[in-house]
Amino acid sequence: MIAVKVVLDTNIVVSAQLNNLGLEFELYNMAISQHLILLASESILNEYLEVLTRAKFRFDKAKIETLISQVRENAILITPQLVVNASADEDDNRFLECAEAGQADYLITGNLRHFPETWKSTRIVNARTFHDLVISTLNK
Repeated sequence: MIAVKVVLDTNIVVSAQLNNLGLEFELYNMAISQHLILLASESILNEYLEVLTRAKFRFDKAKIETLISQVRENAILITPQLVVNASADEDDNRFLECAEAGQADYLITGNLRHFPETWKSTRIVNARTFHDLVISTLNK
């Protein structure tokens, strides 16, 4: 395990399910296989479920249930105590709350514009930046 704590935004999880050749898929699998320390909260799990069940994605119900179970079983479940209102997108504040409460090193998102560059001790990056900063250095 890499002692790097991460929170995965919903768009990373969705992208991982849509494209099994992308960086998002690699990062999701690293988190699920506990090569990274994945942090999540009940609010995050609820958002994953809500988004993954949207008709436009057409994900199989069993696949969604498996994904939620994988995250629940392999993540450290955080119960944030503080309410954050830093993002204009209210749902994104739940990810900041989890990152702060769990002292995440990184929050990985495909929507950088919805977040500040950092939040407390957490750096907010996209999958490519995380790969370049963390994963590629491990392979050297």
